[in-house]
Amino acid sequence: MSELKNREDVICMFDVDGTLTVPRQRINQETEDYLQNKLKPKCTVGLVGGSDLKKIAEQMGGMDVLNKFDYVFAENGLVAYKNGSLIGQMNIQEHMGEEKLQIFINYALNYMSKLTLPVKRGNFIEFRSGLINVCPVGRSCSQAERDGFAAYDKEHRIREKFVSDLKKQFPDFGLVFSIGGQISFDVFPTGWDKTYSLSYIEKNNFKEIHFFGDKTAPGGNDHEIFEDVRTIGHTVTSPEDTIQQLNSLFQL
Repeated sequence: MSELKNREDVICMFDVDGTLTVPRQRINQETEDYLQNKLKPKCTVGLVGGSDLKKIAEQMGGMDVLNKFDYVFAENGLVAYKNGSLIGQMNIQEHMGEEKLQIFINYALNYMSKLTLPVKRGNFIEFRSGLINVCPVGRSCSQAERDGFAAYDKEHRIREKFVSDLKKQFPDFGLVFSIGGQISFDVFPTGWDKTYSLSYIEKNNFKEIHFFGDKTAPGGNDHEIFEDVRTIGHTVTSPEDTIQQLNSLFQL
């Protein structure tokens, strides 16, 4: 159990999907009120999501998310905000170069063209600032189609097999593959996982850095930061579980 004396002593970092919200859904009012009215007055609060800022904002109720939280780390922390101001941004295109990017993207698209799934929609490759998001079913799928693919993937391990194949095909590209959410996985250079966000906050000499996430097992996009020696990791199963663990941890 931790005692919260000064909010500058402790920071709580949260994954978004599956931790503060139902995957790809808006945060409910109860969870939002809890974070703003109970937790934030007691400790520093940050978000660290794999999605881009636009998607995080959609789930967290709008772009004022940048002002509601002390830190907002989009794309694993590769796009970083503190107190509403941009403090850092990485670019995967500059890092890898266009030639390698196209080789990887072309192979991934060819692999997906051979998959037979319950449905296929559009937007299979989403190019973000710090990573590439690969989605076999297509990110333009409906919520019902998203849920259907998630169930199918759980049984047939579509994403897991895809990632395994990519690791074999591109062993020298210096890439990491991270499965998160329901329908996709992220691809980024080694070291550009969620631990990247810690480089911005560790300089503030917090006495405790707590991280809460649902994909903390190996291969999940919360695993590296969950396991990092700088953090105290907490595995959660839902927004309700997150609140319950916070209540128990800090006696709120």
